[in-house]
Amino acid sequence: MKTLFWRSLVLIFVLLGFIGAILPGMPTTVFLILAAWAASKGWPQMDAWLLNHPKYGLTLRAWRENGTVPRKAKWVASIMMSISAVIMLFTNAPLAIKIFTNLTMFIVAIWLWMRPEPQSTALRLPKAQDEKQ
Repeated sequence: MKTLFWRSLVLIFVLLGFIGAILPGMPTTVFLILAAWAASKGWPQMDAWLLNHPKYGLTLRAWRENGTVPRKAKWVASIMMSISAVIMLFTNAPLAIKIFTNLTMFIVAIWLWMRPEPQSTALRLPKAQDEKQ
């Protein structure tokens, strides 16, 4: 029963991540991070597949190891949340809902920009070569 629960969560998060890859304004990576977390609890094969995924695997591994978020992902998420916030202002939703959703996205954006960024090791010379130059 416990395994079924974790696997169900994985499937839900992967589905939401897939939808996020298609729809603007809906995140992909966040849902895949949640899917990898749930997979680590009860679906090792899916966990390995997510962590080795050609497009999202590096980001998921960086998050798991250091809690890092690439700068490009921060920019894309922030721009999409900003667009969603502006669109929300022009909907017929009650004012309280508009304030709540826009405030939530603003808080998430602040939290996101406070996350560390992965260190770019590919662009740095090894220390021994640095000293020679």
